[in-house]
Amino acid sequence: MHQMELLMDNMINNYIKNIIDVKVDVSKLNVKSLMISTVGYLHYRTMPRYNAHFSKWAIVLITKGKGTYQVNKGIRHIVEGGSLFFFYPNATFDYGPDPKGFWDEYYFSIEGERIAEWLKNWPIQPGTVKKIRECEAQLNKIDRIFMLMKSGSPSNADRASLLLESMLYDIIMDDDTYLKSNKNHRMIAIVEDISNSLYLPFNATATAKKHHVSLPTLRRIIYDYSGYPLNDYIHRLKVAEAKKILINTELPIKNISEALGYKDVYYFSRLFKKHVGSAPNFYRKNM
Repeated sequence: MHQMELLMDNMINNYIKNIIDVKVDVSKLNVKSLMISTVGYLHYRTMPRYNAHFSKWAIVLITKGKGTYQVNKGIRHIVEGGSLFFFYPNATFDYGPDPKGFWDEYYFSIEGERIAEWLKNWPIQPGTVKKIRECEAQLNKIDRIFMLMKSGSPSNADRASLLLESMLYDIIMDDDTYLKSNKNHRMIAIVEDISNSLYLPFNATATAKKHHVSLPTLRRIIYDYSGYPLNDYIHRLKVAEAKKILINTELPIKNISEALGYKDVYYFSRLFKKHVGSAPNFYRKNM
């Protein structure tokens, strides 16, 4: 029996318990980057837990009741129905329903490389409690995950893992505060960085890494901001800068091209004409 289940068993009461351990040979799974080892539903849980440690990550959803969640004796977060938090290794947890209270709890013990990718690319904040908007679709997904895990089939265990990730993604990204603040802050930082680097060759991979986002996320951020694909947006910025230089200086076209990161002046001229409608020399003479 996994450590997660042992700890859970020590602190629940005699009300409904539904705990399912993975029953398949891990070597037969096709999705090894995210594996569910245990799923559990604790109805009307009344007992808190103190100084708990976990060897694996776990996603915890509280659907009813009220209590607290604390990591490493830090901030004691309020937990209410419609809350999500995480357990993870190398930390100490104090959590559970209020005295004389209860909560209903779903938990999913997980492991795999995908967790690190979530932490890198998603707005996940371990050690905090996230208020979520409960909906019927989430509960339906949870029911399906339990059914898939109970079957004992490797392919169904894979489906359960993918379904769990889909559910978590919907929960994490369905956050108006994040979308209006953190996302805009990140977008502005990326756009400013690109605008301040027009005189350097553009490296999309390096830019994504610098801002701690994946390359597809960088492309999406720029498209959402400008309405243009990433490379087209970069070219438009550089052409706009070239127009200023052409009007305000006598710098040769070749020098302008090289300064903006285009080693091939003929490519730069074609690109300029594509976006402006005239060649650089014609534009300079007629402005």
